[in-house]
Amino acid sequence: MSLLSIPVAGGLVSIAAAVLLYLRLKKASISSARMAEIANDISTGVQAYLTRQTRTILTVMPFLAVLLGLWLGWGVAITFVLGVVASLATSLLGMNAAVRANVKTAQDASKSATGAFLTAVYGGSIMGFSITGLSLVVLSILYLVFRDPEPMVGFGFGASLAALFAQIGGGIFTKSADVGADLVGKIEKNIPEDDPRNPAVVADLVGDNVGDCAGRGSDLFQTFSDDIITGMIVALVYEPKYGPLVVFLPFLLQCAGIISSLIGVLSIRWFKQRKPESAFNMGMAVTTVIAMATSLAVCQFLLHDLRIWVAVFLGIVVTLVASISTRYYAGSHSRPVHEIAEASKRGVALNIITGLAYGLQSPLASIVMIVAAVAGSYALSGNLLLAVVAVNIGTDLLIGYIMTADAYGPIMDNASGIAEMSGAEEGVVRSLSSLDAVGNTMKATTKAYAMSSGTVTSFVLFATFFRLIKLDSINVSAPYAIAFLFLGISIPYLISSLLIGSVARTAMQMVDEVRRQFATIKGIMERVAKPDYAACVDIATRNALREMTLPGLISIVVPVAVGLAFGGPALGALLIGSVTSAALLGPFFNNVGTAWDNAKKIIEVQGDKGSPAHQAAVSADTVGDPLKDVAGPSLLIFMKLVGMAALLIAEAMH
Repeated sequence: MSLLSIPVAGGLVSIAAAVLLYLRLKKASISSARMAEIANDISTGVQAYLTRQTRTILTVMPFLAVLLGLWLGWGVAITFVLGVVASLATSLLGMNAAVRANVKTAQDASKSATGAFLTAVYGGSIMGFSITGLSLVVLSILYLVFRDPEPMVGFGFGASLAALFAQIGGGIFTKSADVGADLVGKIEKNIPEDDPRNPAVVADLVGDNVGDCAGRGSDLFQTFSDDIITGMIVALVYEPKYGPLVVFLPFLLQCAGIISSLIGVLSIRWFKQRKPESAFNMGMAVTTVIAMATSLAVCQFLLHDLRIWVAVFLGIVVTLVASISTRYYAGSHSRPVHEIAEASKRGVALNIITGLAYGLQSPLASIVMIVAAVAGSYALSGNLLLAVVAVNIGTDLLIGYIMTADAYGPIMDNASGIAEMSGAEEGVVRSLSSLDAVGNTMKATTKAYAMSSGTVTSFVLFATFFRLIKLDSINVSAPYAIAFLFLGISIPYLISSLLIGSVARTAMQMVDEVRRQFATIKGIMERVAKPDYAACVDIATRNALREMTLPGLISIVVPVAVGLAFGGPALGALLIGSVTSAALLGPFFNNVGTAWDNAKKIIEVQGDKGSPAHQAAVSADTVGDPLKDVAGPSLLIFMKLVGMAALLIAEAMH
């Protein structure tokens, strides 16, 4: 058990780094009264939403905990509660850091773009360091207590449940506010994106945090945790081959990833004179090289089997290929995005058609790489499922760095909005807008990473499920199996429909409210009257919390009901169908939505704001918003939540 001291120490170092960076942000003073006022409005909105969201989740948690305790034992119930609480804790810490970093970034931009860039990077790293560190420490302690990974499945289920509600609720909030602000502000009133005259602008900035920051943080926390838990369950099967130390493989590999990410994030300062995107790429390169070296040492020390390290390496390659593919299909400098921008000159229809054409082919490269990595590692290792687990953990090794890059996006987006709303100098606004464009690309890249990692995680989850229930195969030619396979395929479509519809309904209310304020509050357009920002925040909050319930229930109830009523083979077929469908829909939504967004930005950079082409691009971007920021990320979490629910069913069968 002494080996557990290594991941505990690594986790504590990561948490300490997050706390120190947070305290540094907290001490920072803001000289601009107007910036401080806007930041306070954003912070108030964020806290109001998160308080109500946390209250909603905690209302459901005791009921589920009691059911799990009566059904599977109180050990599972306790770990479930810890999973929910830990996920919420990381979201809250990262969220508080983001809303402090945004105004500090805006202020630093008046001195230098480099200073603003680094502030946003280190503000984002607080989320990355806290989610990885806390997960590693808590899971290490839980293993010390239970000496068995199976009760820890409850922790993964709790983390996945909290992540799903956080992502769905945050996604509906941010996109309804974004759509409402764009449709009335940009198109009808022809005012800039973050104009303080727009009543929905504060809700939009709040949404960037609760959706892109808190939601993604919860998502990656549960991915990181799920992979450790499933990895331990599978590793125990190979104890006769590798010895008792094999169970520590997931812990030590993830610890290696944490240390690599820490060094990678710190190394960004070395490249600060480069373009921001290049600095991020160099930091990623540093993280990748260290991760490969440290994971090699772990595999050699623990297993003396380099085939497992090759599998880890293939997992890292999966994430890199996913990033490259996303940059090609959705990056601001890519040919597909420029073609979409060019198509906008001929109307919104051709913009959307061009985007759909590229979006539908975009998942292919990642899927091919995932298949190659899983099949290759399995064959190379002599048909060891442990090798597939190693591929899965390999996709996680960069998670601390990935989360840093992801959180940079909403921080910089908020900073740009704060600068514009506060009347900062044109040069400052332009500088932050340029840095914000980098954040948009980084968010797309990290979503691609999350989708590829989530797909491999889901594969490992249902492979682990099959092993636990001792099921070697499913006869898919049998009508019974085919029925549940098709049911599984259809569920991601249903959930996507519900989520997109929720955004539409909430956005309609937002549009009506923004129009009402422009019509009834005299002097808004003349800047002599202040809009009622709180009313728009309240609409987004109430609707997000209400609309997130049904998709969440479907994700939990359907697999549990199928497993209990029809048994393991039926649930296995459902899992295969759900993962297959979501693994293709998720990247499609992510890539096409981001491509439409960046096509709009290209037109804006060209100085064509307000033109027919720009209006067409804004309309297409509005369509893409709920796809890339609500449906896509939620499907990723759905895949893993279904898998963790299946493992609970397997526990009951076992």
